[in-house]
Amino acid sequence: MEARIIPTCKRLILAAAVGCASIAPAAADTARLADYLKAGAADADGRVDLAAAGYARALAAAPTSAAVAVRAYREALAAGDVALATRAAAVLRGQPGAPADLPLLPLALAAARGDAAGASAATDALATTPLGVLAPSLRAWIAFASKQNPAPAILAAGKDPVAQRLAAETAALIQIARGDTAKGLATVQALRETGSPIDLRLSAGQLLFGLGQKDQARSLLAGDDPVFAALREGDAAQPTLGFGVSRLLGRIAGDLADQDASELSIALARTALIAYPANDRVRLLLAGALAKDKAVPRALTALDGIGAASPYASTALATRIAILAAAGRQEEALAIARTGAERPGAGEGDWQTYADQLTALDRHREAVGWYRRVVDADPTAWSAWLQYGGALEQAGDWPASRAALQKAVAIAPAEPLALNYLGYAQAERGIDVPQSIAMLERAHALKPDDSSIADSLGWAYFLSGDIARAQPLIERAAAVDTVNAEIGEHLGDLYWTRGRRYEARYAWRAAALTATPVEAQRLAAKAANGLPPR
Repeated sequence: MEARIIPTCKRLILAAAVGCASIAPAAADTARLADYLKAGAADADGRVDLAAAGYARALAAAPTSAAVAVRAYREALAAGDVALATRAAAVLRGQPGAPADLPLLPLALAAARGDAAGASAATDALATTPLGVLAPSLRAWIAFASKQNPAPAILAAGKDPVAQRLAAETAALIQIARGDTAKGLATVQALRETGSPIDLRLSAGQLLFGLGQKDQARSLLAGDDPVFAALREGDAAQPTLGFGVSRLLGRIAGDLADQDASELSIALARTALIAYPANDRVRLLLAGALAKDKAVPRALTALDGIGAASPYASTALATRIAILAAAGRQEEALAIARTGAERPGAGEGDWQTYADQLTALDRHREAVGWYRRVVDADPTAWSAWLQYGGALEQAGDWPASRAALQKAVAIAPAEPLALNYLGYAQAERGIDVPQSIAMLERAHALKPDDSSIADSLGWAYFLSGDIARAQPLIERAAAVDTVNAEIGEHLGDLYWTRGRRYEARYAWRAAALTATPVEAQRLAAKAANGLPPR
């Protein structure tokens, strides 16, 4: 363990710009410095209980150290330790370089207790930071909660497009909350047509249920999404200040979910949950942000807060499985997926999740039956036929696979993924090669920037003997997707066939770096012996 301490210290120096050395004068003795270093090491190792406790002791020993306070603040938000986060924030407030998201915590705490004055003060502090785009919408919710007119705050969004968008969504929800349902729904619909996120509909539906307007809520939540289906059973919310603030912070956390901004995502999601603990949607976002930050135990703990009766229960289960699988805990993920698939009342999503986990473990024969259940549940879904056909192919049943893949293409003749899979599989086997090439050409025309489809088309040309047309497609695909072992192998085969032996061996050896053990063995043999005569 001691070997981990020094690298962790270096990471903290980079992150905090002050570093481990700056704590020494503030700490009373080397034991206090050890608390800080051990907390950092525990943080790096994922031992979250020790990390939070260690930073708390370090902050107590160095109550004015900004470097310690920054780490303690981040650790506390990740752990949900409000007391430690509040202590750390008090040290950082007013310090040069203090985190821009610092006002989120007092904002959330004030919103949770319905303290409009406290929320207003926190909003004023937030307005001077890059998160100031939230201020007009926050002030609108504060005005509504204070029984004042929120319109001036909405208009204060000015010309900033992000602030305007958030303010328009806030206006729609406040219109519904005030009982002006027709106007609110019209605003929601107008925003949907310009690309609003689904959580606007979720929030509007909750408010409509809270008003007793069940038919309007269910109409707004129409669709096959399992969350929407569960919400249609009724998920009422009251338009409290906590609800409004939580919805707004969660909205931004959702926007950041796919970006490399885990610290801000965690801060937004955690404070959204503090403001309104019933927000299971934001629990999912928090779990995702924590998992992305490699805090897997904390991500799983966040998911524990979503009960079996929650509309988000099935999504939480799928998220748990995905987090475990990504963390290399595939057997745990598979066991949970199996339990979900075999439970009474299990549906397509549960079967799909279990089949996907079986596929990830190369247990394709077992996956076939579960994908078949998904197909039988909705025989019009091309994607279900595609996955079923893929599992059959991997299980070694090509005739049945081909029939399933043909069904997928018949249902969705303009879907590049279906065209690519069937065209490539047939070309590899020398079946209906002209027709296969035609399918791949159509797929490439529909999705010209997809490197896998470009490689498939190039490989089909190669197999048909048209090397000249194959080369630019495979070369471009390999240049775009440098870690795809299959594309790299194709490039090596093409170069060898063209007499470019050195480049072929280089391509095969590069491909072996990201190949499976079986593929790597084949590539090593090619690099040593070349291709056999055709």
